[in-house]
Amino acid sequence: MSDFQTLGLAPAITRSLEEAGLKDPTPIQAQAIPHALEGHDILGLAQTGTGKTLAFSLPMIHRLTEMPGKPAPKSVKALVLAPTRELVNQIAENLRPMVKHTRLRVTTVVGGQSISRQINTLARGIDILVATPGRLIDLMDRGAVDLSTVQFLVLDEADQMLDMGFIHALRRIAPQLGQPRQTMLFSATMPKQLESLSASYLTDPRRIQVAPPGKTADAVDQSVVFLPKAEKGAKLREILAAEPEALTLVFSRTKHGAERMKNQLVAEGVKADSVHGNKSQGQRDRAIKAFRAGTVTVLVATDVAARGIDIPGVSYVINYDLPNVPEAYVHRIGRTARAGRDGTAISFCSPDERPLLRDIERLIKRRFSDDAGHDDSQHAEAGAPKGKPKHRRGGQGKPRSAQGKPRGGQGDAGANRAGGKPGGRRRRSRSGGGTSSPAAA
Repeated sequence: MSDFQTLGLAPAITRSLEEAGLKDPTPIQAQAIPHALEGHDILGLAQTGTGKTLAFSLPMIHRLTEMPGKPAPKSVKALVLAPTRELVNQIAENLRPMVKHTRLRVTTVVGGQSISRQINTLARGIDILVATPGRLIDLMDRGAVDLSTVQFLVLDEADQMLDMGFIHALRRIAPQLGQPRQTMLFSATMPKQLESLSASYLTDPRRIQVAPPGKTADAVDQSVVFLPKAEKGAKLREILAAEPEALTLVFSRTKHGAERMKNQLVAEGVKADSVHGNKSQGQRDRAIKAFRAGTVTVLVATDVAARGIDIPGVSYVINYDLPNVPEAYVHRIGRTARAGRDGTAISFCSPDERPLLRDIERLIKRRFSDDAGHDDSQHAEAGAPKGKPKHRRGGQGKPRSAQGKPRGGQGDAGANRAGGKPGGRRRRSRSGGGTSSPAAA
């Protein structure tokens, strides 16, 4: 009997887990699922890539299977809100294999797709709706959806719901939801505003925290390259040339910068594409699909992809520009070292970005050294001279490649494969003394 079975999940769900090759729950799943099955509200905090999607979806699916009857026309039984289209699609991809032995259906609504088709789909009634807040409000305004029957609400990446006006959207959506209901908030970071948000939406919640908020995954080998802004392009090409077939995600601060960088790389023969807010949903989906398949090896993106890409084969994240919001750093580098694997994150820092780096350092509680005198005494690698940022790709002097690595399945759920054991050998921390602790499965 597997640990998933001991959690008391319905046989239809454990059967789906077995078919997906998911054997043991991750820490966030093992701790959150029993409380959620009892009907408690949940505030879940865990690093990216640790299986938060199944932590909220499995108990929700279990409780939905116990409820009789089909959803009425235009009604919704369970609502999952996420900040980006990519994340909505990722969540749905995780949920669908888990409901295939049940009568439940999973539906998505996001911007950039036919609203008429979404209206027709909603007219039949929905068991589980995964949506972006903006498009859901559009559908509410058209009278296409009735949220008064919602008995389960999930806010995934809840901290980002505070950004870009999402909090105002939530204030419009929440009063329309059914009562009583179970609400679950999940995030990898915990800004102060999230505390007040959780108080507004959660009733006597169970707080499940498997790592300090803002803590980066242990399996991510982090380094910073200090250089003038004009030298960033040359440094990026030098790093990419060292291992051209590895899947590499490059983050740009702006949409125009991401597109310009992608065009330059393509012109130089690099298999690159881009994902940002100026691309249509179809273009974004095709780029991510090609990146997942390996036909595109470099994906240049804005923070729209910081939480919406779950591809276990991503070996490297390069922060070409440091993010304006320090929490975004945690989510960006969480695109690698997923599902029990290790990975490498390299950040470029120009002189004008030093304040941004200091904010990141305060959040993740570590410092990066440079010739200007950053104190990295707690993390300097034994024998390595201070002030010499390490930026070669791979580790231990040997290039790493995404090819040949075991690939996880079902997105975030891939963290459970093989009993949660890492898919590759553990490495010593590049900037920390001693051996990194195993990544949370």
